[in-house]
Amino acid sequence: MAKILRKKRSDPDAMTLIEHLAELRKRLVISAFAITIGAIVAYAFYDNVLRFFMHPLCVVDGSGHCQLYVNGPLDGFTWRIKISAFGGLFVALPVVMYQVWAFIAPGLKKAEKKYAIPFVFVSFLLFVGGAYVAYLVFPKALLFLQGAAGPQIHPLYTPQSYLGFIVVLMAAFGAAFEFPVILVSLELLGVVTPTKLAKSRRWAIVLIFAAGAVFIPSSDPYSLFALTVPLVVFYELSILIGRVLTRGRVNEISGG
Repeated sequence: MAKILRKKRSDPDAMTLIEHLAELRKRLVISAFAITIGAIVAYAFYDNVLRFFMHPLCVVDGSGHCQLYVNGPLDGFTWRIKISAFGGLFVALPVVMYQVWAFIAPGLKKAEKKYAIPFVFVSFLLFVGGAYVAYLVFPKALLFLQGAAGPQIHPLYTPQSYLGFIVVLMAAFGAAFEFPVILVSLELLGVVTPTKLAKSRRWAIVLIFAAGAVFIPSSDPYSLFALTVPLVVFYELSILIGRVLTRGRVNEISGG
C-alpha cells in the first residue's frame, strides 16, 4: 500500500483535487504579486498613462476641450488607483500568462510542454494587439456615439463615463484576441479537434458576430467589425495551427 502511495505521489500526472487547488492558489498568488508590482510602476507614471488614455478624446474634441470632471474630492484619486491597477495588469500580463500555462501544462504531453514560451509570447502580443485595435478604433466609435445623441446634446465626461469606458473596451478587445490561444490550447488538450472546428465553421462565425454585438461595450459598428473580423480570421488560423501541432497525434491514432 505504501509503495502504491509513493508511486502516486511521484507521478506528476496523478494530482489529487487538493494538489490541483494548491497549485491554483500558488499561481494566483504569483499573479497577484506581479500585478501589484506592475500597479506600483503604473502609479509612478500615472501622468503619462492618463495622457495616453485621453488622446482619443483630444482627437475628437480638440486638445483644448478634452477634459474630465469629477463630482467629489476623492474621485480623482480613486481613478488614479483604478488606472494604476489596469496598468499593473498590463505590465504583469506575461507573468500571468505564464502562470496560466504552468497550471494547464501537467495535462499535456512532454512534447507539447515546449510551447510554454511561445504561448506566453503570443498571448501577450494578442492581448496588446487587441487593446491597441480598440484604442485605434475608439475615436471613430466616440464620434459615432456623440453624433447619435443629436446636435443639441453635448457631452460632459466624468472619469467613470470616459476612462471606465475606454479601459473596459480595451480589456474586452484584448481578452477577445486570446481566442486563438484558447482554441489551440483546447486542440492540444484533445478537447476539440481541427476537424470539428472546421465542420462548425458556419455556426462559429454566426456566434462570433452575435457575441460581438452583445458584449462590445460601445455597441457601435466600427468596434463590432474591428473585433469580429479578426476573430473570424483567428478561427481559421487556429484550425491550420491545430492541424500542424496535432499531426503527430493523428498519425499515432491512425497507426494504432
